[in-house]
Amino acid sequence: MTSFAFIEPSLAQQTIELPSWAFGNSGTRFKVFGTPGTPRTIEEKISDAAQVNQYTGLSPKVALHIPWDKVEDYAALRAFAADKGLALGTVNSNTFQDDAYKFGSLTHSNAATRQKAIDHHFECIDVMHQTGSADLKIWLADGTNYPGQGDIRGRQDRLAESLAAIYARLGDEHRLVLEYKFFEPAFYHTDVPDWGTSYAQVSALGEKASVCLDTGHHAPGTNIEFIVAQLLRLGKLGSFDFNSRFYADDDLIVGAADPFQLFRILYEVIRGGGYGPDSTVAFMLDQCHNVEDKIPGQIRSVLNVQEMTARALLVDRDALALAQNAGDVLGANGILMDAFYTDVRPSLSAWRESRGLAGDPMTAYAASGYQAQIAAERVGGSQAGWGA
Repeated sequence: MTSFAFIEPSLAQQTIELPSWAFGNSGTRFKVFGTPGTPRTIEEKISDAAQVNQYTGLSPKVALHIPWDKVEDYAALRAFAADKGLALGTVNSNTFQDDAYKFGSLTHSNAATRQKAIDHHFECIDVMHQTGSADLKIWLADGTNYPGQGDIRGRQDRLAESLAAIYARLGDEHRLVLEYKFFEPAFYHTDVPDWGTSYAQVSALGEKASVCLDTGHHAPGTNIEFIVAQLLRLGKLGSFDFNSRFYADDDLIVGAADPFQLFRILYEVIRGGGYGPDSTVAFMLDQCHNVEDKIPGQIRSVLNVQEMTARALLVDRDALALAQNAGDVLGANGILMDAFYTDVRPSLSAWRESRGLAGDPMTAYAASGYQAQIAAERVGGSQAGWGA
């Protein structure tokens, strides 16, 4: 098995983008719980994100969601983030909370509604120019609930036309990443339900378009690492949304439900060239912290990704290839399992301390007093939450 010392330089290359919305109140369709200290502004969200980066050194970027994070002066917001040691990352569009999009947005049969959705993405691209963001991420709630409700093929044609209009507006430094989800809120059919549909749409657009894979957006039993391998093979894996699911799109802390799956995914990322200085694949969290505190929830999440990345880097790929080519079924499986079962936490703790970081970020944050501080200071105003 590869030694930990050998993989240390690779670990230093890891960055995991944080979602601004994960610092606000979130929950289910039944209840969103408020908590003391919840941010009321995007600036307060960024301040909380800076805490995660301070203790982990893993998360120097914050993703924005428009219009949830809309401000008058994006240059000032960019400067505010820089003062906190952060950059503004992916800009996420939102075409799922406007009454106009009840029957679709970019796929709607009404041209005026489609143009409204396209114009929203134009606004997001304008934001990208001002924030220095590279990626425009599109997730659509578009779909139907009943057979015959809509023209499935016609909706695909309209989606292609809408995406082409958005793609044409991108700057040279920009990418479009199209996220897929197999169901919800549309239950009969979703317009971008799987990686194949997303791949077909972005391939028609050009080199600046790729697929976003959300680890919670698959049917039970789906082999996500196979999808990762295929998209990397095709050169179309643009980004991840890391979270965890037990039943559906649960948006829980990544690695909570199936750490072994996260390990397998990250192994295929590394094996396929999706990790390291030459990779353009963006790692990002997309989670909703409902019953846990937000900041330690994000700390736990990025540490889980780092831990499974370290284990995946420990796989002796040369030995694995020899066993695979020799038809040594159990030997090959054993090589993979040896890396997965390696407890890298002590080594990661020492590695963090060697870089001036807390050996145990969770404990260090809890002892910092920041949580009590924001609970005392953030009184009044409207707490940020899902949909705001």
